[in-house]
Amino acid sequence: MSEQSGENGHMDPAAWSQAMARIAEQSQRLVADFVQRNQFQNAQGMDPMAIGRAFMEMTARFMSDPAKLMEAQFSLWQDYMTLWQSTAKRMMGHESDPVIAPAKDDRRFKDAAWQDNQVFDFVKQSYLLTARWLQSTVQSVEGLDEKTARKIDFYTRQFVDAMAPSNFVMTNPEVLRATMESRGENLVKGLQNLLDDLERGNGQLKIRMTDLEAFEVGRNIAVTAGKVIYQNDLIQLVQYAPTTKEVAKRPLLIIPPWINKYYILDLKPANSFIKWAIDQGQTVFVISWVNPDETLAAKTFSDYLLEGPIAALDAIEAATGEKTANVVGYCLGGTLLACLLAYLAAQGGADRIASATFLTTLVDFKEAGELTVFIDEEQLAALEEKMNERGYLEGAEMANTFNMLRANDLIWSFVINNYLLGKEPFPFDLLYWNSDSTRMPAAMHSFYLRTMYQNNLLSRPGGIELNGVPIDLTKVKMPTFILSTREDHIAPWKATYVATQLYSGPVRFVLAASGHIAGVVNPPAAGKYNHWTNTSLKKFPKNPDDWLAKAEMRPGSWWPEWQEWIAEHSDGTISARAPGSGKLKAIEDAPGSYVKVQAQ
Repeated sequence: MSEQSGENGHMDPAAWSQAMARIAEQSQRLVADFVQRNQFQNAQGMDPMAIGRAFMEMTARFMSDPAKLMEAQFSLWQDYMTLWQSTAKRMMGHESDPVIAPAKDDRRFKDAAWQDNQVFDFVKQSYLLTARWLQSTVQSVEGLDEKTARKIDFYTRQFVDAMAPSNFVMTNPEVLRATMESRGENLVKGLQNLLDDLERGNGQLKIRMTDLEAFEVGRNIAVTAGKVIYQNDLIQLVQYAPTTKEVAKRPLLIIPPWINKYYILDLKPANSFIKWAIDQGQTVFVISWVNPDETLAAKTFSDYLLEGPIAALDAIEAATGEKTANVVGYCLGGTLLACLLAYLAAQGGADRIASATFLTTLVDFKEAGELTVFIDEEQLAALEEKMNERGYLEGAEMANTFNMLRANDLIWSFVINNYLLGKEPFPFDLLYWNSDSTRMPAAMHSFYLRTMYQNNLLSRPGGIELNGVPIDLTKVKMPTFILSTREDHIAPWKATYVATQLYSGPVRFVLAASGHIAGVVNPPAAGKYNHWTNTSLKKFPKNPDDWLAKAEMRPGSWWPEWQEWIAEHSDGTISARAPGSGKLKAIEDAPGSYVKVQAQ
């Protein structure tokens, strides 16, 4: 029981007063800090996302067609009338089917009162009708360019999600119940949680998604045994200890994204892709990217190529004597891998990589999903100005962008749990990783956003140059394994499929169920999620739907299928290699020090 509760389970008045005094003092300090930080902010750039301008344009076009406006209003009125009639029937004791129901995966209305209580059922359906009407109305406005329409649709959904009745005390039955049972203690505790999160974020709301004290990198996550055998300004290279007597002769290098930390592939032994690959007899190396500060502001995308995978391949050759490796790239790490393959092909070094595996990777950014909402000239200019002031993009800002893509799951559910119910977040390793954000060096990140997301130059032969070398993905001829995930909101699978039309060598394309993380981190033992493959194709159709129509659905994880494929490129087996036993000696134990540096 809370220390603020009395013997009868209700909040003690003296404890209540002390809590409120502490909250008031903390609030005053936070407000003062906020004012001091923002007192020099001028009006310029107050709408860097150009949201207001986009909605003004939409409104003007919508108002220019009064008949369409009237039709939309009448449609909503009809829906409300139908709902009133349905609710009235229920109140008189008759059965009545709902006018509208939440989606099956919508967890906001899981409490039984949303169905059983007529008032809350009415509130829920009113909201769902209004949300549907609002989103369909803005989507029907004609004459908007594609980027403006996408921005309006995205921010309309953000508004609709924010206005859900589940997000407010008086219209959330679970919160009302908790408030009455605790006599408001949940709200006091929730306010304290809110202020703590504001203080932890230095005045910006940094929602705590999990128990941050429950996990420690190297203690109960990222615990696979190994050694750091090489490091430079940008990377530490971890070589993992074998668990089999014989291992694949050809080593395996994993290039994770530097937008997040590599241990998404090594959370716990039970769901660690890295440990699983080791147990299959792979000699696994992984790049652990630095969490950069202002001293690395000038690091470019070319630097990430040269000091990342190219330096890692050199180190692997020194450590194992093997000149050729199999390489896996995840998300942005896969984008870098594609650049690496084209770079080596242009330099006559294509034989350094025997096979390439791409996990949820974009190389053509034409249809890059909702992240493009944040990529236009106004926003990029504002972002670059901010990055140039401190030399990097703060990790929390990047994390907030990704969280907005799944606001109900990654924002509002925690608002309800932490602030309205006053509960502590549940310990969850995946959400700990999600909160362990990384920074982006200014020069590298600006290049990445402009040349790839904004201008989509990577997929054009010679569209970009790295270290003075034109990059042409059509020159990639080694075998490639491309994994996409069906519900991916970061790298939409139909956009990742475009790579099948670019590479010149043999391609295996696999589509996994679920999303960007769960679809990838899906150990076979879990027995979750199907995947689709089609090995009978001689040529990939241009339309991804045509590929899917003829694909075979297979149960469970894609990992075993990948292992069967990668074994074909392993060049036989040899006795297991111990980390640090080659020319490169161990620097420190895995997971190394770079991954432990946390962004503020």
